[in-house]
Amino acid sequence: MIDSAVRRRRSALFIFFLIPGLSISSWVTRTPDVRDRLDASTSEMGLILFGLSVGSMLGVLASGPLVSRFGPRPVIGAGTTLIVLSMLLIGTGTAATSAPAVTVGLFLFGAGMGGGEVAVNVDGAEVEHLTRRTVLPVLHGFFSLGTVIGACVGIICTAVAVPVLWHLAAVALTSVALFAHAYRAIPTADAKTRGTAEHTENTEERQRPTVWKDRRLLLIGGIVLTMALAEGAANDWLPLLMVDGHDMNPALGSAVYAGFAAAMAIGRFGGGLVIDRFGRAVVVRASALSAALGLAIVIFADAPVLAGAAVFLWGLGASLGFPLALSAASDSGPHSTARVSLVATIGYVAFLVGPPGLGFLGDHYGLRTAMIVVLVLVAVAIFLAPAVNTRHATLTHPVPKQQPEPADEPRRRPQR
Repeated sequence: MIDSAVRRRRSALFIFFLIPGLSISSWVTRTPDVRDRLDASTSEMGLILFGLSVGSMLGVLASGPLVSRFGPRPVIGAGTTLIVLSMLLIGTGTAATSAPAVTVGLFLFGAGMGGGEVAVNVDGAEVEHLTRRTVLPVLHGFFSLGTVIGACVGIICTAVAVPVLWHLAAVALTSVALFAHAYRAIPTADAKTRGTAEHTENTEERQRPTVWKDRRLLLIGGIVLTMALAEGAANDWLPLLMVDGHDMNPALGSAVYAGFAAAMAIGRFGGGLVIDRFGRAVVVRASALSAALGLAIVIFADAPVLAGAAVFLWGLGASLGFPLALSAASDSGPHSTARVSLVATIGYVAFLVGPPGLGFLGDHYGLRTAMIVVLVLVAVAIFLAPAVNTRHATLTHPVPKQQPEPADEPRRRPQR
């Protein structure tokens, strides 16, 4: 039986993944309206989105030390607070036609989401240890569920021309209510949170050279980079891709993004059964094929209906690549936290360079043509798939006795 306090804690963590999913899809569905209100070109929108990427990277890099020092609870609280403030600032900046304000708002959102999600993953690993049940995959599923809900609301707001400020202010108010309900269920913790002991300075210095020299781990990092780009490209550009590339109206473009978010949710909630049955390498290869096929149809098909339907294949293929590769990284050898951190950082490079890079290409050649870069990189993941078969490697390269890693130590698996 699960203790009632632990059950409430687990439910609270689901909410703290739901909030960023709800918020990011609310922003994404309104990008055509924001672009028109700011009168921004495609390359200028890429620079605006760069604020989100930089904030996400800094949030992820800062979260580990902050969790080690203060525990997950205050970092979760600070991250969620930044997300709420970002919605208000993005909405206000749009109403005032201020591109810098929107950029700063996206920076705050990225910092809050990047830092907060790492902390939620740390606390989720502790709950997983306490309950002896799988928790982390479902956490990521709730993020995707939040994107579906936010996208559906965004479609309605776009269709009836609700001002962006009112829409995002309502999202911020909803997030505040959810935050107030869930935060009290997260217990205060000693600074030395379970699983963070590996982050001491001396240990990190010993681990880093070994991790960087692991060829298999770098191949896993390549998979994360390509699949993160496939996911990030849709989160940043899909509504505009449908509007500008396939002449859809903004409401229909938002509906296509909702389909992408739904495909991501389906893949993440149901992916565990498929992975257990067929193995990681098969699932990565099938995911990359699905994403590549969906992208190819969106890029080269001139029929808007066909392109919109193909987005489901794109989303389904992108859903498992990032979390599955992180799981493989944690099993690829000793010092799992350092391995996951390295691979996650490689993945976030895609979120950092993707938005402005695709924006500049889209400004010169069109967004459909720019997505060919994403298609080529996703196709590379098909050939890198065998690298995620790490369980055998772990068994044949046991952890040295002088530096044992307890079997029941929870592993942190931060999200995209």
